[in-house]
Parts: sequence; structure tokens; C-alpha cells
Amino acid sequence: MEPTENYQIPTEYTVPPKNWLIESILVTLFCCLPLGIAGIVNASKVESLFLAGDIAGAKKAADDAKKWTIYGVLAGIAGSILYVLFIYYMVLNEIY
Repeated sequence: MEPTENYQIPTEYTVPPKNWLIESILVTLFCCLPLGIAGIVNASKVESLFLAGDIAGAKKAADDAKKWTIYGVLAGIAGSILYVLFIYYMVLNEIY
């Protein structure tokens, strides 16, 4: 009887990449709807691609979800700053 070899799967392939789903949902609700939806779509692909064995596809979907989530946060911050500046301008010039 031959001895069996004990193979170990690398850790990076046993855990799916972070999918950014919760962050994407929060961005959709509070910052920027279109960019948040793009984040949700990509985040929802991560686990299914990973379970199908497409590790590279899961990593790309996770990276895309992160990208769209960060863009959404930045768009929300920029929109808030522009809104405050607009209100300040309106009050400063007494235009209601």
C-alpha cells in the first residue's frame, strides 16, 4: 500500500475575496444610486464565481465592486460639498 500524500489548498483559494456588498448597498442608499448599483451587481457575482471555481473572475468582480463603491462615496462627498456651497451662495446673495 502506497502512502497517501497530504495536499493542502493555498489559503487564498479557500476563502472568497471580500465582496463589498454591504458597502455597495450603503453607497446606493446614502451617496450615489447609479454607482452603488454598479457596485451591488459586481459584488453579487463574487461568491458565485468563486464557488464555480473561477478565482480570477471572482477577484476581478471584487475589485470592480470596490472600485464602484469608492467612486460612489467620492461622488456623494463631491455632491454634498457642491450642495453646501450652493446653499452658502444663495444665503450670501439673499436669493431664495
